Amino acid sequence: MKTLNTIFASSLLLLAMASAAQAQEARLAFINSQRITSESGPAKAATAKLEAEFSKRQKDLTDLQASLKSFSEKFERDAPTMTESQRTSKQKEFVEQNRDFQRKKREFDEDLNGRRNEELQSVYEKATKAIKQLAETEKYDLVVQEAVYFNPKIDITDKVIKILNAGGK
Repeated sequence: MKTLNTIFASSLLLLAMASAAQAQEARLAFINSQRITSESGPAKAATAKLEAEFSKRQKDLTDLQASLKSFSEKFERDAPTMTESQRTSKQKEFVEQNRDFQRKKREFDEDLNGRRNEELQSVYEKATKAIKQLAETEKYDLVVQEAVYFNPKIDITDKVIKILNAGGK
């Protein structure tokens, strides 16, 4: 029985040593996905594309908001000299215009968020390919995207951004 315990303990010791040796050989890397989605060429191109696509609607909304503010200020100024029916009519007109503005703003926000998600998905797909390429080339065993702590020497974000900026080559 004592021999069996000695063999079992020796086996556990060998297993622990083998695990420790393997852990030392593992190559780890970290990427900062937030930097990739803000600093890489594809991310900047996506941002520029969205700005171009939505700038006219954004300007129209800003103009409509300014018009509503002007309407409200004029109403406040002129309300004391208006008849009750004029005031009611102007209030209804303001409510209608405000409702139209709110609807347009909500549609704009939904459209912008949907397109932003589409563009970000494209950036994520390109980044994933670049990360896999880099992991295979430099023989990383594990690439971590989110971490509470990481040593800066294992951060490969700059390398991934460089690959993305080069067009994924």
